[in-house]
Amino acid sequence: MKKLTLFSLLFLCLAGVSCKEDYLVTTDPTRIGADLFYQNQTQFEQAVNGVYGQLQTITNTAYLFTEFNTDNTTLDFNPLDRGGAAGWEAFEFSTVNPGNGEIANLWNQHYSTLYNINYALEKLAASTIDANAKKEIEGQLKFLRGYHYFNLARYFGDVVLVTSTLKNPDQAFDLIRSPQAAVYTQVENDLKEAAALLPASRTKKVGWANKGAALTLLGKLYLTKKQYAEAVSTLKQVVPLGYSLLPKYADIFDPAKKNGPESIFEVQYQGGNDLGEQSNFMYVFAPRLSQGAVTGFANTPPGGRNIPTNDIMAAFEPGDLRKDVSFQPGYTLNGTFVAIPFINKYRHPHTITGRTDNNWPVLRYADVLLMLAEAINEQSGPTAEAADFVNQVRKRAGLKELGTLSKDAFREAVLKERRVELAFENHRWFDLQRTKTPAELAAFLNAYGAKEKANPTVGRGGIAFNALDYVYSDFEYFLPIPAPQILINSKLTQNAGY
Repeated sequence: MKKLTLFSLLFLCLAGVSCKEDYLVTTDPTRIGADLFYQNQTQFEQAVNGVYGQLQTITNTAYLFTEFNTDNTTLDFNPLDRGGAAGWEAFEFSTVNPGNGEIANLWNQHYSTLYNINYALEKLAASTIDANAKKEIEGQLKFLRGYHYFNLARYFGDVVLVTSTLKNPDQAFDLIRSPQAAVYTQVENDLKEAAALLPASRTKKVGWANKGAALTLLGKLYLTKKQYAEAVSTLKQVVPLGYSLLPKYADIFDPAKKNGPESIFEVQYQGGNDLGEQSNFMYVFAPRLSQGAVTGFANTPPGGRNIPTNDIMAAFEPGDLRKDVSFQPGYTLNGTFVAIPFINKYRHPHTITGRTDNNWPVLRYADVLLMLAEAINEQSGPTAEAADFVNQVRKRAGLKELGTLSKDAFREAVLKERRVELAFENHRWFDLQRTKTPAELAAFLNAYGAKEKANPTVGRGGIAFNALDYVYSDFEYFLPIPAPQILINSKLTQNAGY
């Protein structure tokens, strides 16, 4: 296998959950060099925690690539400050190019984490720690490697595939991209091994994956690859593992009820202190002039990003109990209602400005039920079993059961159900991508863009749309390879069209 890029971190973040740049200072006597680490089980567990901690940084901006670039969300346009136009706004308006800094960060963050995973796996293989502990740690690391490569392959298509660390820096200049199919094979192998190694019950270490997480992600891989029989058999193994839908949809996102019965895997955050592990999604997503009307704290200006669109708001059926939990149509400031909608899932009371306690849901049981319904329908048509899986989700939402439908109509019903059930949880782009060809996806997004131009969700202060806004092409099915990577290594090719 190929080795990792020069942009990767060279050592594992060894202490705590967050990674800090100053851990590279080797003269600090209070820090342990990587060559002296990995001496016992505790240190390997700290290494796994460090890798899990890197998920926070990746998750903080994942909405740009999975919600913001779809028909689900838009932005609270600021006509007086166009500083984000070449960066994060480009994902909303489909003006992304290889020089976009957000894409460079996305690539680097995933690969720096992958280096740490590969390095820890190499050290683990040579270790003599307790056999049972070694088994679980290997499972954690392989689950995480599968998760990161699954994301990279869906974002970029063909990517650099590395499963071991650099032995010589010169090898970095020989890196080439592996076909997406080969990357998916590696993901499949990692997740199968993780499922065999991880415990079926919830791990005692909060935030660590278990067998259910590995099987759910593996089932999602099979669904993406249209291997429906494998998706069904894999996802059905998750059903008896003890997960269940929570009676109240709002409880899924309540920080006081983290990691509950419906949660299969979520990124952990901790607010209310100065440890630096907090989330701040409600601040990023609140309308930019809402002051403290949404967040509760007026001293931090909201970001106005990831604003629910007219399109997604109209997708909720009358009486859907998920609607008010998922978004609010506006806010009241100084006695005046302002009709700029905002995501409500991550809005909860907290004690310190900008430091919320919300985790981010990645995999949950409702997703499993809807994936099973979809895969069964694609394999066998809309059976009673497939309908039951969907109707379990709809029942909690206060909606009537699906009636008799054709295979095509059932497919559309399940995808619509996924859209509203998993709204603003970073699933929309991947669902559109795996169910449409590049040409179909471009046509779909162009139609959405035309509607948004004709009737913007949020006013633009008299600023006209650019001629290139909301103009999608087939090649935008994948993100561009970051320009700095190709500048460093000319053997890395660019995705066509960019």
